Amino acid sequence: MASLTIRKLDDAIRDELRLRAARNGRSVEDEVRVILREAAHYPSPIPATPPAVLQAPSADRGPRAIHSLPRVTLIIGGGIAAYKALDLIRRLKERQIHVRCVLTRAAQQFVTPLSASALSNERAYTDLFDAASEFDAGHIRLGRDCDLIVVAPATADLMAKMAQGHADDLASAILLAANRPILLAPAMNPLMWNNAATRRNVAQLERDGIAMIGPNAGEMAEANEAGVGRMAEPTEIAAAAEKFLRPPQPRPLAGKRVLITAGPTHEPIDPVRYIANRSSGKQGFAIAAAAQAAGADVILVSGPVDLDDPAGVTVKHVESARDMLAQVEASLPVDIAIFAAAVADWRVDNAGEQKLKKTSAGMPPLQLVENPDILATISKLREKRPPLVIGFAAETEHLIDNAKAKFARKGCDWIVANDVSPATGVMGGDRNTVHLLTRDGGEIAVDSWPVMSKEQVATELVARIARTVEKTS
Repeated sequence: MASLTIRKLDDAIRDELRLRAARNGRSVEDEVRVILREAAHYPSPIPATPPAVLQAPSADRGPRAIHSLPRVTLIIGGGIAAYKALDLIRRLKERQIHVRCVLTRAAQQFVTPLSASALSNERAYTDLFDAASEFDAGHIRLGRDCDLIVVAPATADLMAKMAQGHADDLASAILLAANRPILLAPAMNPLMWNNAATRRNVAQLERDGIAMIGPNAGEMAEANEAGVGRMAEPTEIAAAAEKFLRPPQPRPLAGKRVLITAGPTHEPIDPVRYIANRSSGKQGFAIAAAAQAAGADVILVSGPVDLDDPAGVTVKHVESARDMLAQVEASLPVDIAIFAAAVADWRVDNAGEQKLKKTSAGMPPLQLVENPDILATISKLREKRPPLVIGFAAETEHLIDNAKAKFARKGCDWIVANDVSPATGVMGGDRNTVHLLTRDGGEIAVDSWPVMSKEQVATELVARIARTVEKTS
C-alpha cells in the first residue's frame, strides 16, 4: 500500500489525529486512511473502531470539542494521598478543564486506572512500553499535547527523579520530555519532607522553574504523626491549575473592602462542652476566596472550622456569637458585608466555670438566652452601615417563605437562601443549591440557581455583587 504524506496541517488538527490514532491503536497514517475511506463510503480492511469521543456529556455545559478546553495531564504518584487525585479530576472538570491521567506503578497500589478513566472520560496511561500508545512516542505526546502538567501527589521519589533527570518509567519520561508548565503538589511524611535530600531536590526543582502548591500542615495517614507534608486539598490544586491555564480575570472589586462571616459559633456550656451546629464554613471561605480573586480587600471572621485560611485574606478566628459580633464591628467600615456564618441563636446564660457533673438530682438546669443578631445589628446601623449587606437563610422547611420573612425582619439588602435539611448534604458538603432574594421595587424577587459546587456559588455571587457595585458607583 502506498505511503501517505500530509503537509501543512495546523497544530490542533495534527494533535487531534495523534490522539484519535492512539485511542484506536493505529498509526497516524492508518488513521488518516480510515478517515478517508469513511468519507468516501468505501469499506475499510482495518477493523472498524468507533471514532474517539471528543466530548463527554456534562450537565454543566453544552457540546464542545474537547481540544477547545484547557488540557491537563495529571500524573498521579504513589502515596496514600493518591485517593485525593480522584477528587482533583472532578474539581478540574468542574472548571471546564479536560483531564488525561497517568498513574505510576506505585499509584496503582492506591487507585486504579479504571477509576481515573471513569472520572476523566479518558483512557488512563500507565506503561512506558505500551504498544498502543508508544508507536509514535506517546510519552512525548503526553508531555506536550496539554497546556499544563499537574503531579498530585508528588512523592519524594518522583521529585528526586525529576531533580536528577531520570526517565525510567512513563511518568518521569513525560516530565523530562515536557515543554509545558509543571505544577507539583508534594505529599509525604514530615520527616521525608524535611530530609536534607528532599530539601536539595525541592531547591533544584524551584531553580528549574517548577511550580509547587503545598504541602500543608496537619495530621498524617500514619498514627500519631503530624506536621508539614499533607498534600494540598483538591480545590486548592484545581484553583492553582486554573491560574496557569486562564489569563488573569478582571478585578471588578479592586479598591473595595469586603467583610465576610463563616462557619459555626461555639457557645460554652462549661469548659469542655458547647452548643454548636454542623456548619463547615466551606461556603463562606469560598466567597472570601472569590472576593479576593475579584480584587477586594477581604476580612473573614470565622468561627471554629477545619479549613485552611484563604490566601490573601485577613482572617479573624472567633468562638462565640458575641466574639463574632465584636470582630465584625471592629472591622467596619466596609463596602460590602456578607453574613454566611451559621451563628447559634442561643447561648447558656449560666455556663459552668467547671465541668458540670452528674448528680442524684438529675441534669443541671441550663438557662438559655438569645444571642445578638449580627445580621440585623449591622443592617440597622445608622452610622457605618455597609452600602450592601447580604445575609444567608439556612432553612429546613418552607425555604422561600421563611427566607422572605427573614428578609423583611433583618433589614438587609439581599438574602441567599439554602435548604440545609439533612437529605441535602449541604452542611459539611461541597455542593449547594441557593436562591437569591433581592428587592425589586416593593416586591421581593427570587432568583433560583441550579445545583453548583460551593466555589461556583461563590463565584456567581461575587459576579452579581460586582455588577451591582458597578451600576451604583
